[in-house]
Amino acid sequence: MENLPNGMNARYVDFCTDFAFKKFFGTEVNKELLIHFLNSLLELEVD
Repeated sequence: MENLPNGMNARYVDFCTDFAFKKFFGTEVNKELLIHFLNSLLELEVD
């Protein structure tokens, strides 16, 4: 982990793992974010 000022540590999440992807994108709160992510990934147009 990278050391930051005031003793804070940076943590990174590997979204290539199934657990991290589901934890972040698999919630109702992040539904719109998932839709935009998939549209960008698949190069689909937004209605």
